[in-house]
Amino acid sequence: MGNTFGHLFRITTFGESHGGGVGVVIDGCPPRLEISVEEIQAELNRRRPGQSKITTPRNEADQCEILSGMMDGKTTGTPIALLVRNKDQRSQDYDEMAVKYRPSHADATYDEKYGIRSWQGGGRSSARETIGRVAAGAIAKKILHQVAGVEIIGYVKRIKDLEGVVDPETVTLEQVESNIVRCPDSNAADRMIDLIEQVRKEGDSIGGVVECVARQVPKSLGMPVFDKLEADLAKGVMSLPASKGFEIGSGFAGTLLTGSEHNDEFYTDENGNIRTVTNRSGGVQGGISNGENIIIRVAFKPTATIRKEQNTVTNEGEAVTLAAKGRHDPCVLPRAVPMVEAMVALVLCDHLLRHQGQCGVL
Repeated sequence: MGNTFGHLFRITTFGESHGGGVGVVIDGCPPRLEISVEEIQAELNRRRPGQSKITTPRNEADQCEILSGMMDGKTTGTPIALLVRNKDQRSQDYDEMAVKYRPSHADATYDEKYGIRSWQGGGRSSARETIGRVAAGAIAKKILHQVAGVEIIGYVKRIKDLEGVVDPETVTLEQVESNIVRCPDSNAADRMIDLIEQVRKEGDSIGGVVECVARQVPKSLGMPVFDKLEADLAKGVMSLPASKGFEIGSGFAGTLLTGSEHNDEFYTDENGNIRTVTNRSGGVQGGISNGENIIIRVAFKPTATIRKEQNTVTNEGEAVTLAAKGRHDPCVLPRAVPMVEAMVALVLCDHLLRHQGQCGVL
């Protein structure tokens, strides 16, 4: 019922923000992959709350437990279950939101659909659901790197109207992690941090854009028509909380060009490989990877839960105001970076296994 993603590399996330814990079951992971809890934890640490002054102060270590599917540091080919227990819930902060709908949040739509909702912390609509995705993404990243040398790096490209200058061809993880906003452009990063702090003090929130590059992606990933690679990438990242837009390659800017300006001309490199001179296609043509870097961008809206007073209604339709309590990110972008990376890794890993299953046997 919407909690499972993927075909051959298949994940199901579970748990609520203020329940006992959250996690993921991964089915279809190849056996004998060496992966440690420390490698998974490293990705979760990039996603966890309380990591800096510009994120939610909720104090969660997000320690990962491996419940099944591993033996002696290797995957067994059976379902892998990963669990992170919730430790620092403050459900009383949400008492008012049990009946008052947060503008632009999932409260009203969940009530309309199910007639019941886990209002403490937002339940399944909370960003804590993404813990399972990031944990599974760590395993997908390991498979992709081991099989094909794939490297996936996400970073904050823009916060509100402040945009960083970043070269996706050369950006490094060290540059991304060099500051708390995860923008490799240090000058832009300083201004972004100041803006987020200012907005946080005002009880408001802001959004922006995460860009992500996948390098060394094998050719031929993706299926024609409905399962095009960019279509699955779009579905993956657009399923993340607060995501509102997707671009690949030239994106919407490509609409300003003519065909002769936009087309990626082919050439043969010194190793006899067919390449493209430019990469406005973003590494995907006809729904299939062409071996060039895959470059996508994801737009994230401002966090819906804010301390500023707003007009809303109760679940009985009564007009009221709401100034939300609780601990919330004034800007989701810094913590969204590992989430975007994880979804890209999950899609690419799934399509790698699908390609090998169909085309790798003859």
